[in-house]
Amino acid sequence: MAHDIVFFLAADDETAAATRPRGPGEAFESVTCRFIEPDSAIAEWDMTSRSLRPRPTGRTAPWVGVAGVGHCPLNDGVEVFALPQRLTRALANASSAELEELADRWTTRLRSEDGDDMTDDDLLAVLQGVARLAASAVDTGGGLYSWSF
Repeated sequence: MAHDIVFFLAADDETAAATRPRGPGEAFESVTCRFIEPDSAIAEWDMTSRSLRPRPTGRTAPWVGVAGVGHCPLNDGVEVFALPQRLTRALANASSAELEELADRWTTRLRSEDGDDMTDDDLLAVLQGVARLAASAVDTGGGLYSWSF
């Protein structure tokens, strides 16, 4: 389980990959949380947000690792993922009610799997923050990414 997770905006995959050594820091607009699996969260949001999802275009994998852009992958516990464009657009366009429903499903699954070890973060607030980042990514043409360690 990742200890530190940052969802952040970047202009492109190479810019996002450059955050790998130390994380995005204050230079990037971001939302932080702790003790979740970001790749699992991204996949779950993508799979369970069918009502949010527009027509599929762009990236087709639930997430795309970008930490190894132009490099060999490293196995040191740090991960940088790009959220698929279709999910980014779906989150950007989601209503408050749709985000609440998605957060409820996510919270229920985490609680059933992690019990007392579940994150203390307000998962609805995290998802709402990620949705705000998604809206900004759609507006600017940049990408939405996750960095974790």
